[in-house]
Parts: sequence; C-alpha cells; structure tokens
Amino acid sequence: MPEEAHSKQRPPRHWWRWVVGIIVVLLLGIGGYGYYLYASVHNSVQKTYTPLKKKSAATSAKLKATKPLSLLLLGTDTGDLGRTEARGRTDTIILLTINPKTKTTRMTSIPRDTMTQMIGQSQLDVEKLNTAYAIGGADMCVNTVARLVNVPINYYAVVNMGGLTKVVDDLGGVDVTPTLSFSYSGYTFTKGKKVHMSGATALAYSRMRYDDPQGDYGRQARQRQIIMSVLKSATSLNSLTHFKALLKSVESNLRTNLSFNEMVSLFSNYRGAIGTVKQDHIQGVEAIINEASFQVVSTKELQRASDEMRASLDLPHAALDNFETQQNALNPSFDWELGSGQYMVQ
Repeated sequence: MPEEAHSKQRPPRHWWRWVVGIIVVLLLGIGGYGYYLYASVHNSVQKTYTPLKKKSAATSAKLKATKPLSLLLLGTDTGDLGRTEARGRTDTIILLTINPKTKTTRMTSIPRDTMTQMIGQSQLDVEKLNTAYAIGGADMCVNTVARLVNVPINYYAVVNMGGLTKVVDDLGGVDVTPTLSFSYSGYTFTKGKKVHMSGATALAYSRMRYDDPQGDYGRQARQRQIIMSVLKSATSLNSLTHFKALLKSVESNLRTNLSFNEMVSLFSNYRGAIGTVKQDHIQGVEAIINEASFQVVSTKELQRASDEMRASLDLPHAALDNFETQQNALNPSFDWELGSGQYMVQ
C-alpha cells in the first residue's frame, strides 16, 4: 500500500513527540542555563536510566559511529485517573528507525491490540501486544516487538500518562484551540475557542474518545495538539523554577536505556534526522480470539512494514518467519480484506 495513502487511512500515534521533546528540552536547558544546571540535568536524566538485561555492546558502538539506530517508544496507561499499576499496559507503541546518513526518521505505529507471542515466557503465551510491558517490562516488550517485525531494537523510552499532567503544570499550562465541542470528565470545550489548559484539563481534552466522530483517531489528533503545545512552551522555557520542576517530572515519568551521555550524543549527532519524519503504521484487522477482540496482521502487511524499517536501518530484506506468520498460514479462510471469518490460534 502506498505510504501516503497508508498514513491517511490510519493516522499514527504521536506520543513520541513528547518523549523526544522532553529530551530536547533537557539539552536546550543545558545551553540556556549554562554549566550551573549541568549537574541537575545529569542527575535527573540518570534517574530515568533503566538498562535492558541484554544490551549489546554494538549498540553503543553504533551510536558513537553515527550509524542508523532504532528506538522503541512506549506510552503506558499508569500514573493518572486512579491507575496505580507498577507498569501498566503500553497503549502507545511506536518504533523509530533513525538514519543520520539519509537524515530521515521512520516512525511506525503498531496497534496495541496486535495478537502476538510474548517473547521471554517459559511457555507459549499469546496476548495483545500492549500487555508485554505489563507482564515482563521493557525487556519483554522490546524482544516481542523485535521478533514481530524482525527489526533489531537498540533503545527504548517509556513515558506514563501521569507525566502529561505534571509536565503541562510545570510549564505553567498550555494554549490549545479545541477542534470540536464536547464535555468530558467535568470539563467543557468549545470548538475554535482557545483555552489555557492546566494539566488536568489537557488530560481530559486528550482522553475523550467515544463522543468523537473519528473515535480513537480523533483522540490521537487531540493528543498531538497537546504535545505540540507542550513543545512550544517547553522550548521557550525561561523560568528556572519551572525548569527544575520539569526535571522532577522527567525523573518520575520517563524510563529509558539511554544514558545521559548517549542522550547528548543522540541529540548532537542525530538531530538532523528528526527534521524529516516519515510516518507509517502497521494495519491490522479485527478478529475475535477466545472471545476477546484482537488485531491480527496479515503476513503481507507485516513483511511490508519490516522491509521499510529494515531499509531505514540499511539492513537487507529478510523474509519473516515467526509465530504470527505461522498462524496466518494456518488460517487460510480468514478474509483479510473484510476482517471476517474465524481466526484460530493453533
């Protein structure tokens, strides 16, 4: 499917902008406030550092040599609206493939309800993709996504929903013009009427889904509005008090296997690739499996996405052969165009 048409059909999630934005803000802050804040920034970022159990030495070497890299961005559903799970599920799953040579970044969204094998379990376990982080943390999520699309993953970054409200409040609020009129969670929004939103207001604006004619995709558009407003406010940050508060929010709401020095290297040597972002997503179709709704992805679509991402990393084509493609072969009667017919996991 052509990339342009593909993106229009199913708009990708954009939580990655917030993650990248926070990192950019930290680094801009170093320049804005000078060496005086260097130690504070370093300490805050180091508190977010959570390495994977198996980190290849080749990963750091690639970064130092300015080779193409991949970064898995995850947005969890913990940290707000009464959610207190230790890890929660990742409702946002985006794989970035960054190529500094071509100065391009490919952003591929993967449906959270994708049927997939959990990699790292002692026995076969088939779940929705967004449960991998809840079950086995970043290690399982990284390994599961890597196996699904046959793409090596060098780094990951996880943010939680609670971080959205805290960051907005730490910035002193953000200005947003609603794209439709609705009421949600005690807040009322009027289309076209600009609102200076607090963190709680922004969260309510970005979470409503069922009253939006575009459903979850309308919600994604509103999330992008909030995130872009956050970036606009953050990059013009000129308050030392707000900057320190922002660092505290980052400490609590971001986890990544990027060390402080690696973040600096990534920003210094790869920021040119962030200027050109090619948006893509993996298109699934609904299937009821064991009385639960999943997204199943055809082998053709998985292969297409894998080829695109591998090419972005300067890797050769490799035919997919994993649990998902094997299950597809065992379901020849499933209608991939209409998403109908029985899909059996065998």
